Amino acid sequence: MTMPWTLARQTARDAAKPLDATELALPDTLGLALASGVRALTDQPTCATSAMDGYAVTGPGPWRVVGRVAAGDPVPGMFLRSGEAFGVATGAPVPDGSDAVVPVELCSADGALLVADALPGKHIRRRAEDWSAGDELVPAGSPVTPAVLGLAAGAGHDTLLVHRRPRVAVIVTGDELLHAGLPRPGRVRDAIGPMLPGLLTRACLVGTTHLRDDPSALTDALASGQADVLVTCGATSAGPADHLRRVLAGLGAEVLVSGVACRPGHPMLLAVLPDGRCVAGLPGNPFAALAAVLTLLHPLLDALGGHAVRPPVTAWLPDGGAHRIDTRLVPVIRSGGLVVPVGHDRPGSLRGAALADAFAVVPPGHRGGEVEVLAL
Repeated sequence: MTMPWTLARQTARDAAKPLDATELALPDTLGLALASGVRALTDQPTCATSAMDGYAVTGPGPWRVVGRVAAGDPVPGMFLRSGEAFGVATGAPVPDGSDAVVPVELCSADGALLVADALPGKHIRRRAEDWSAGDELVPAGSPVTPAVLGLAAGAGHDTLLVHRRPRVAVIVTGDELLHAGLPRPGRVRDAIGPMLPGLLTRACLVGTTHLRDDPSALTDALASGQADVLVTCGATSAGPADHLRRVLAGLGAEVLVSGVACRPGHPMLLAVLPDGRCVAGLPGNPFAALAAVLTLLHPLLDALGGHAVRPPVTAWLPDGGAHRIDTRLVPVIRSGGLVVPVGHDRPGSLRGAALADAFAVVPPGHRGGEVEVLAL
């Protein structure tokens, strides 16, 4: 019996626990998930600093300039008194006692006297204004983005504790497949193998194996290797050349998902081998395989990589041609808060997916309204 689409996704998410955590230098953590939150190691700023080029002042003007400081200089060893001004650069520490910073473009200098207005607290970044030492800045489970890297460096970190990237091995099956040249009667180009690396950016692809429709070869491929996830392409249905289910049974695998009420992608499956490795079975039709990646493989890889579940992104779909009992994954183009189907969405064709920038998740019986949107 096929499983509802939402339950299949949750089953894939629940099938795995985050992989072990490791501490890596900042540049090596990009794209991984935090195994522990990023905490500030010091106050930011560490002292009161100027937000502008200008003059730190105290009391009403005009003021007398008593010194200058540049960015990178130590905190001036003086207390600024009423009527005094201190030249400061953006990011430079201001003297103790400073009330405000007057931007240089608002000042007119007459010898050592400055004439300008000053609003108390203006253009001074007070100590710990951004965060205090010990504050959690980014929670565990968050992906390490370029901004997170910059924030972590600014907070004093040289390394981060992250979950390692899942290792994935791909097995492409099919006597009918060609891997170069033109398709011809009875033979088609493998479209799934070239597509998969770009869909596995949160994983480490450790190899791709091409097999004929041979159950013993498939058994050997699934029984060997060090990958965390084995992705098979083809052989998931019930035809004479579809050996995957029989091979999994022979290996003692536990099948968690055996078909999903989803169009395209009905015969997709998810299993766990006795040694704990996961097998994601993608249908042989290219668009159906892509639907299976979004339905089962991405949630599984996110769970293994320690990525936190994020709220779904939604948009308005006027009418996506809903199916009566199955969820449809419809290639769409986003336009503001709307999504527009692009068509060309037969299971064996990637034409619609190539034109789209997202998939709309159209539930059974949908007649227009908000739907979940999966980015490509």
